[in-house]
Amino acid sequence: MQPTKAILREVPNTYSRCVSSHPQHSSLNIEKAREQHRKYQETLENLGIETILLEKDDRFPDSCFVEDTAIVHKHRAVITRFGEPSRRGEEREVAEVLKEFKEVFFISEPGTIEGGDVIHLREYLISGLTERTNQNGVDQSSKFLNVPIETVKDSTIVHLKSYVTYLSRDILVSTKKYSAHPIFKPFQVIEVPPEEAYGANTLTIGDVVIISSGHPKLEKMIKEHGFETITLNMSEFEKCEGALTCLSIRF
Repeated sequence: MQPTKAILREVPNTYSRCVSSHPQHSSLNIEKAREQHRKYQETLENLGIETILLEKDDRFPDSCFVEDTAIVHKHRAVITRFGEPSRRGEEREVAEVLKEFKEVFFISEPGTIEGGDVIHLREYLISGLTERTNQNGVDQSSKFLNVPIETVKDSTIVHLKSYVTYLSRDILVSTKKYSAHPIFKPFQVIEVPPEEAYGANTLTIGDVVIISSGHPKLEKMIKEHGFETITLNMSEFEKCEGALTCLSIRF
């Protein structure tokens, strides 16, 4: 289903304190991040998405990665409980916005789940069981959303969508790590070249696939499958281990 709205959140003044082990984290430029964020918002709007921009919240350095706060499916929205304790609280303002559009449910302890782990499909979802998401969080989400959620278990990763994203027409983009995983057998899988692994986090709006810049081989492969592409510079979000899908909640 084509999204019509997206929630975004401004890059906070404290962004340089984001949770990250990226080797270039120390070179992060907040003003450049804000410029890239504005371009991201503009791109969504040009593709027909109405954006809802929340003000920055300096209490939470990672709060621009708004996708992690909620999982929206049809007329319902799960408000997540972060696996990363320092991020708990980011979800409150997002919940207030989503209440205007959806029936909401809050994940309770001991459940944890973050939106960056959840791949949205028409009839079911796929979630990572990772550093940030546990089975209890998946079970609570599945029950409230009234949708099956299949799982990929790998406690060594932060979020599944850093490695696998869904385009459309039963086509996935995946790094080699998961390209042959049994759960993805029903799909046609575009395997990302190893040197372009960061490009695996794509964002599809209609027949347009947004890709982070600097991944020409992957872009060519996606175009060969009949998609249009748009490239965006995501350098300052990569330094905080974030990517394209992380910056919005589409619904």
